[in-house]
Amino acid sequence: MTAHFPPCRPAERVAGTQAARRRHGAEARHLLTLLTAGDPLADAVIAELDLHGTRARKALDSGLENGLASLDDEPPTAVAALLRQLETTPSWVDPLMLHRGDVVSLSVPPTWFTLCSITSALAHTYASPATARQLARTGSPTAMATPRLAAAGVWARQTIRPGGLLRGGPGYLATVQVRLRHARMRARALKDWDTGVEGLPAGRLDLTRTWLGFTLVAFQSLAAVGIDISSEEERHLYRYWSYVAHLLGLDESLPKKPADHDDARRLQSLLDAMTPAPGEDSRVLIAAMVDAQARATAGTPGVDMAEEQLRFLMHSVLRRAFGAEPGLRLGIPVVSAATDLMPLISRLNRQARYWQTYSATSAHEARLRALRSPGPELKSTVLPFGTSCRRKAETDRPGAWAA
Repeated sequence: MTAHFPPCRPAERVAGTQAARRRHGAEARHLLTLLTAGDPLADAVIAELDLHGTRARKALDSGLENGLASLDDEPPTAVAALLRQLETTPSWVDPLMLHRGDVVSLSVPPTWFTLCSITSALAHTYASPATARQLARTGSPTAMATPRLAAAGVWARQTIRPGGLLRGGPGYLATVQVRLRHARMRARALKDWDTGVEGLPAGRLDLTRTWLGFTLVAFQSLAAVGIDISSEEERHLYRYWSYVAHLLGLDESLPKKPADHDDARRLQSLLDAMTPAPGEDSRVLIAAMVDAQARATAGTPGVDMAEEQLRFLMHSVLRRAFGAEPGLRLGIPVVSAATDLMPLISRLNRQARYWQTYSATSAHEARLRALRSPGPELKSTVLPFGTSCRRKAETDRPGAWAA
């Protein structure tokens, strides 16, 4: 017997549109048009995967790994169109940047990257009530927290690695996986979607929110533990992640590509103005995610904190990153014990980062250490499901993931 879910209510999708138009003008009107835009290229690929099956998946996989020109047989129309868009590198992209990877994110110690960047990025995604409700429909929040952490961690680490975004690279493939997974979610949700609701499920605005989670929000969380970046590093970060946005099909979603945190905050403010307050689904997903991250991280090399201590620490970081009032709405508790330690943690991290970035040599060595460590989310988060699940999380093909 197939479960029936009630259509998403309008209040969960978008709010405050009139106020947003008055305050933000043309930018708000532009973003509101994207509520109904979806991702035509990715949506068409999903339709072709359903229509042509194995033939389309093989063409997509081979084309992503080796390029459109490498295909012996002409691929389905939508698959070919997506490959052409992905392979059309914007003129502003510096090839050397792609070979080096996201040097700013790679300069962050892996444990802090996991506890702050991954955790806060997911919490930011779950703060959208529309996204949270969709995710709550796909399985138990507790059961799904671990694989979602694994997927987010694998994507982030593959994306920031040197050469990861080159055509056929692991980050390139993983980013297309994220894009196609959103398209698949959108196709499934539309089967019982309330057509009176303004906008589409899992649309471009939702993916923009995810993008902001791994840029602005992630580094707000890192700043909460004393890991700050310079203005020059901000520019490097957003230049790199602007190419990620291109691969995600978000070029049209960003009325002005953010060049630094200030630009990103303006975009974030606009999204927040149109996003309804989080509900119980958001709070349940965040609580399950924090619990899963604490279990995964406790006892890993270099981590001397117990699960409860890690949970307290992440709650404190999230409260600082999101702010007191938003943190309260997201159900993130105030933890005085961890809060009292934050000044000491921040001071120690600032001192460590000073020496890590003191010279080009020390910065290079810090990045090498980050690359040598697979990170807690790869070593622990997936292992409860067995090594085959870990292997699948690391090697899934876009065509298979979109199935």
